Amino acid sequence: MLSIFKKEINSFFSSLIGYIVIGVFLIYLSLMMWVLPDTSIFEYSYATLDQLFDLSPLIFMFLIPAITMRSFAEEKQSGTIELLVTRPLTDLQIILGKFLACVSLLIFALIPTLIYYITVYNLGSPVGNIDSGATWGSYLGLIMLGAGFVSMGIFASSLTKNQIVAFIIAIFLCFTFYWLFDMVSRAPVFVGKIDDIIQMFGIEYHYRSISRGVVDSRDVVYFLSVIAFFIAATKVSLESRKW
Repeated sequence: MLSIFKKEINSFFSSLIGYIVIGVFLIYLSLMMWVLPDTSIFEYSYATLDQLFDLSPLIFMFLIPAITMRSFAEEKQSGTIELLVTRPLTDLQIILGKFLACVSLLIFALIPTLIYYITVYNLGSPVGNIDSGATWGSYLGLIMLGAGFVSMGIFASSLTKNQIVAFIIAIFLCFTFYWLFDMVSRAPVFVGKIDDIIQMFGIEYHYRSISRGVVDSRDVVYFLSVIAFFIAATKVSLESRKW
């Protein structure tokens, strides 16, 4: 698994892929947070990083599929998948190696955003007038949300050898699990506690819960369950070549 992890990380940073992904994420986020008037921090009367955590899931919904679409689709297209599976590694180890590499790239992209926290921390009146607990909880939620999207993207990549198709499927899965359940719950036919139950199946509900600064074990279990489900689905998808 470690060899796959190193191979993926090297492939990200030995080419422009890793730098483009991190650069696009930071440039777009910086423009939205500091320049554009509708979402600029300077337009708010209090120190907060809500914009960062509100905008990042939307960016991840397109950025992460772009990272993961090559995971298995490229291997299948180039024919190296057969060489890969002949190594003394199980399918699960290969999947986890690629998964952890993509999550690591995601974390690398988030590290520079700590500058935003330091800036807002010092801009507060008095200095430090920011809810640090909620901020770190939101970072944890953002990493777990990104890991969930990565697992969906890798699963989508395992279904096809066409990277564009994998990209589209991954976006569809990310959109469905993030927003669709919340949209469905608002239908007038669902009354009482039924709408709340439907919302709990969606990622947004649990992401917002963690973003309050309280790490609830139910939210953590939900994200781990989503990740485990799609990793297991990816394993089944890879094993289908033997059927």
